[in-house]
Amino acid sequence: MLVTIIAASTICGRIGPGLAGSPVDRGFLEKMRAATDASLLGAETLRQGDPEMRGPEGRLLSNRIRGFITQSGDIPVTGRKIFEQGEPPLIFTGEAAAAGLRHRLGDLGQVVTLPAESAGGLSLAAALAHLAKLGAASVLVEGGGRLNYACLRQGVVDEILLTLTPKLSGDQGAAALCGGPGPLGEPFLPLALVSCEGAATGEVFLKYRVRKGE
Repeated sequence: MLVTIIAASTICGRIGPGLAGSPVDRGFLEKMRAATDASLLGAETLRQGDPEMRGPEGRLLSNRIRGFITQSGDIPVTGRKIFEQGEPPLIFTGEAAAAGLRHRLGDLGQVVTLPAESAGGLSLAAALAHLAKLGAASVLVEGGGRLNYACLRQGVVDEILLTLTPKLSGDQGAAALCGGPGPLGEPFLPLALVSCEGAATGEVFLKYRVRKGE
């Protein structure tokens, strides 16, 4: 399975709050959704916004899996379009929160229980294995920062697509591209640049391969 993190950040590495790329970046994200079989987002992204994971021209893509992952079970339902349009999303969670989520969601979402990962948190490998059983061969991880960190820490990411926006945040409390309790490597996780393309918008579109085991 090909696992790709996709994100836009300021040049100081912040992804929020309120950061949005240009229409060019938006079109790239929608194109990547159309080229992959599933999207996976963290619960914080749903708490802060109303993502639907639509494809080109704002279309809901048929037979494409939309999923969220939450350890706490704190998923907003009321007023979220993801539960109103298209196929019900998958909600990955731990055993402690699963029963409560099933009761709250009913038919609005399919709750999938994940085991704990040895280093803490939920097992992303188990979530990806479930998606593979449903026929997904490629997954787009759309953040936020804690989910990106967990995926990288657990070694399930193959590549990163990063749009560097011509903006600075400077807010030390703003979410980072990935953030967690410790370094991802010793002290860094090495990446290999695959491509780099500038746009008239001032954005730079970067593609990196994660150098696993190097």
